[in-house]
Amino acid sequence: MAVLLTGEDLPDAESIATVPGKAPVGRSPRQLAWLRFKRDKTGLVAGVVVLFFFVVGLGAPLISLAYGKDPYTPYATPSNGLLTDTGFPVKPNGGMDGQFWFGIEPHTGRDVFMVLVYGIRTSLLISLAVVLLTGIIGSALGVTAGYVGGRTDYVISRIVDTLLSVPSTLFMLAFMPVAWAGYMASGQEIPVWVRAVSIIGMLTLFGWTRNARLLRGQVFSLREREFIDAARVTGAGPGRIIFRELLPNLWTPILVLATLDLPTYVTAEAALSFLGVGIAQPTPDWGVMVQNGSGLISSDITYLVFPGLGMILFVLAFNLLGDSVRDALDPKGSR
Repeated sequence: MAVLLTGEDLPDAESIATVPGKAPVGRSPRQLAWLRFKRDKTGLVAGVVVLFFFVVGLGAPLISLAYGKDPYTPYATPSNGLLTDTGFPVKPNGGMDGQFWFGIEPHTGRDVFMVLVYGIRTSLLISLAVVLLTGIIGSALGVTAGYVGGRTDYVISRIVDTLLSVPSTLFMLAFMPVAWAGYMASGQEIPVWVRAVSIIGMLTLFGWTRNARLLRGQVFSLREREFIDAARVTGAGPGRIIFRELLPNLWTPILVLATLDLPTYVTAEAALSFLGVGIAQPTPDWGVMVQNGSGLISSDITYLVFPGLGMILFVLAFNLLGDSVRDALDPKGSR
């Protein structure tokens, strides 16, 4: 009996690897994704830049040891002739020289290079924690709403709608001082871990909704597919269907969303610090550096250049990497 194959039934040329003298070997989806990603030169360059930032941020203590300075010690003071009486670097270009690669921080006398390196570390660690939490919470609730449906889906969807209707930035600006009222009333300095946990909690509270809404729609389309019906017929329970059948088909949107969300949370954390409800001095942070540099544009613009360029370069590289990952994992999806 002859069978007519359509164009959709035929395998793609790139899905078959041919070796001279050997039979053709099919490529796995992971191999196909890597092959498509390697062809995207923009994605490769962006990946190298992102990897560089992660190496710098996570390796900050080793860089400090090799550089011979830390981000907290005031190495320049008016007494040693490196700062003026008003607290600005004596040398031009923000005090950049062989001893201070990126110059000297005005008023504090700290090394700008080390403050920037540890600022990358602070922003990345907070953003990674938010991405991990929003991914777990959003995936769990989104899959539950999409698979169970009914009243469960209604309750979760209304919670998502409510959180999406709240102006998150204004809410954080109003809530943070309330959360820290105990420390502020007693005149105590707010610990760094309290500030970090507050930022992570607030960004997670409003961030998981995007993951949940996306995965809910994906599960709606997957739960009626034939392989789900086949799993039900064989007696598979909801837990097995979710973890063995649905989740393996949801890793692509979860991964793509994580690569696109990380730079968003980096800028959000920096914005909160800039507005005064995030990380504060003397803890190194991108947002704190931009906040300090914004008041020094007319007197020492060099100080603002490095954190500004660093943040722009990181966010741009990660967004380009996210686009490349999405194209590699889902080449037929719309951009």
